[in-house]
Amino acid sequence: MTVLEKSEAVYREIFPFWEKISDADREYICRNSHHVVYPKGKNIHDGSECSGVIFVCSGSLRLYMMSEEGKEITLYRLHKGELCMLSASCVLDAITFEVFVDAEQDSQCLVVSGPAFAAVSQRNPDIRIFALETAVSRFSDVMWVMQQVLFMSMDKRLAIFLFDESARTASDTIALTQEQIARYMGSAREVVSRMLKYFASEGIVEVSRGGVTILDKKRLRDLTL
Repeated sequence: MTVLEKSEAVYREIFPFWEKISDADREYICRNSHHVVYPKGKNIHDGSECSGVIFVCSGSLRLYMMSEEGKEITLYRLHKGELCMLSASCVLDAITFEVFVDAEQDSQCLVVSGPAFAAVSQRNPDIRIFALETAVSRFSDVMWVMQQVLFMSMDKRLAIFLFDESARTASDTIALTQEQIARYMGSAREVVSRMLKYFASEGIVEVSRGGVTILDKKRLRDLTL
């Protein structure tokens, strides 16, 4: 199977508009796509240009915003089989805020050129609708993050983060440093460290260099309520 055939096979699965557009437009999208391997920690999108539509084949990406002082807050993460539309600012004119995208793990992605995707979307309303619906669907995740930052206590936020990470990875050990946890939560490392020490003193977690291990999942869950 050629690269173009592999790309089309993926797009046929993820794009509901694929059968509605012309053969020429399908070929144009495939020819303006490329497979990319991003090493862990690589910045993929810095908010200043249209990086394209990114489909995660393996690994994971982190989308975040950054203040002028360099403080980060994670909006959400993308994993295998998920699509990043906010990196294609030339497709979504209504998205005027800067979003950054980093490879959280070594990641293989299929990237559609932003200008190419935008050009085809101008001819096909179904593509514009899909792009907007995909972006809007992620705003519930963003609003959940804002709700936590603005209205929840730190112990509850940390408990939710640890509980969600445990569920996502199907493991009681969260293999993240305190610095990473703080960055994902949009908090300071010192604050996270103090709260983890409190959780540890209560027998809820155990903190080590390898990360955080949940010892009492019931009590941790109670903190999220």
